[in-house]
Order: sequence, then structure tokens, then C-alpha cells
Amino acid sequence: MLSVKFPIVIFFTTSFVNSGEGFDFTAAAIASFTILFRSAGFASAEISFGRISNNNTGKPIPAALEKERGELVDAMADSQAHLHGKRFALYGDPDQLLGYAAFLLELGAEPSHVLSTNGGKEWAVKVQALFDSTSYGKGCKVYPKRDLWHLRSLLFTEPVDFMIGNTYGKYLERDTKTPLVRLVFPITDRHHYHRYATWGYNGSMRVLVMLLDEFFEALDASTMETGKTDYSYDIVR
Repeated sequence: MLSVKFPIVIFFTTSFVNSGEGFDFTAAAIASFTILFRSAGFASAEISFGRISNNNTGKPIPAALEKERGELVDAMADSQAHLHGKRFALYGDPDQLLGYAAFLLELGAEPSHVLSTNGGKEWAVKVQALFDSTSYGKGCKVYPKRDLWHLRSLLFTEPVDFMIGNTYGKYLERDTKTPLVRLVFPITDRHHYHRYATWGYNGSMRVLVMLLDEFFEALDASTMETGKTDYSYDIVR
């Protein structure tokens, strides 16, 4: 789990980081490993880089982070209409899924199935509380201690538009024709995905772009038949 492994890594990587603008990453990380690196989402980034940095260091938020924040808000406003109302199935690491589910809800999408083999009862309560906090989570369900075979059944009985998960989901993509967005460890059938952050403002931007790329790929695939569906095979999206 991220919340178990990351604190050790974070301590050594952030102890030597200095932004040059007075933002003490070490103090922020010590304050809360789990919240700071909970994964994507505007609200998560706000908590991580705003509240923690101010309350624990007493120093202003760097202009660079404020710029990243503005860029993310602008991107979400520009693109949320494409993802609004889309249904997603999420599986994998429980900490990552909590962040991704929150981000989808912020975009007006629906994390309809959130499933984790190593997610326990406490995690399920957190995810359900997230669902209950917005009308977009009304029809969403969390499945702790369930595997991909369970998700396979759900994809046939309660289909969604997209999946978010790891490499092993490619078999579900093949069987159920549900497009897969690779955002969860491990990703072994694509190169260099591990080099890109999925937490904070820039990480959330990366996640947003990947969600949109998969959406537009699916849209192109369904509108490329000449003379029948290609009236929506557009150059500008």
C-alpha cells in the first residue's frame, strides 16, 4: 500500500528539497504522509500544498504552486464537459483509488465501481463518505476485498464507460470492450509511466490529460466509419 511504503521514500527524497521560496517540504511531509501523497484531485492538492504548508511551516505558499493551481483549475473548467456524467470502474491500490475517485467526482464523472483487493472496512467507509458528499456519488459503490474476477462480472452486468487501473485490466478491456486508463501500479505493458507524478496540481493535470486522451480515443474509434459515423470525426475536439 502507498501509505505503508511511501513514508520511507518521502523522508529521504523530500529532506533534501528546497524550493528556494521558503516552502519546507520536509515539514509538510512529516505533518501527513498519507494526505500529502494521496494521489490526484484538486481538493487533495489544496489540502496537501495549502493547509499543511501554511500551518506547519508558517511560510507563504510559493508563487510557482499558485501558478500550478491556476493552470489546473483552468484545465478542469475547459474540459470537464467531456467527462461529466461518464461512468468509471476503478481497481487497485486503495490509497490511489481514494484520490482518483475524488478527482472524478470533482469533474462531474461517476466512479461507479471502486474495487480494491487490499482495501479494508475503514477504507470502504472513507470511499462511501466521499460518495455521500456529492450527488454524483449517489449511484456509486465501493467493493473492499474484491478481485478482478468480481469486477469482470460487474462490467458485464453494470457496464461503465472507462476503467482506471493497472496492466492486468487489459484482459478485462479485451473481454468487455471497456477502455482502460493506466494509472495504478503496476504498469508493465507501457514504458516510463512510473516517471510521472499523479499527486499535487501537476500530477492532477497529468491524470486529467490521460482521462481526456482515452475519452477522445474512444470517440474517434466510434466515429471513423466513412459516410456513416464520420460526421463527428473531428480535427478539433
